[in-house]
Amino acid sequence: MKKKIEKTDQDWKGELTPEQFHVCRERGTERPFTGEYVHSKEKGVYKCVACSNELFDSNAKFESGTGWPSFYAPVSEENVDTETDRSHGMVRTEVKCSSCGAHLGHVFEDGPNPTGLRYCINSVALKLDPK
Repeated sequence: MKKKIEKTDQDWKGELTPEQFHVCRERGTERPFTGEYVHSKEKGVYKCVACSNELFDSNAKFESGTGWPSFYAPVSEENVDTETDRSHGMVRTEVKCSSCGAHLGHVFEDGPNPTGLRYCINSVALKLDPK
């Protein structure tokens, strides 16, 4: 079991950009089709921008047309947590970094094989470690 990273909002504000803080700590969302990785085809591992936890491999990335980077599976189920999100009058499944609790995006059941899942993730919550 990984050790959980716990920091104050003040600590996070000192380490993250305002946009990263808004998405990762305040559960915000970047505007569709504006993120750095939405159309990226570069190979590597996408890590949490806040703590460098490995989240998604580029081999699991696919073009969903939704405006956010989409993946059909995380690197490991242990690296992401999910919880029910009832905000904005909807019921969705929120995806969070299991190490630091950063909000990453949401997961939906309309993805491709082999999982049928679409992890719809904010680019600003990720940093690519190229292969």
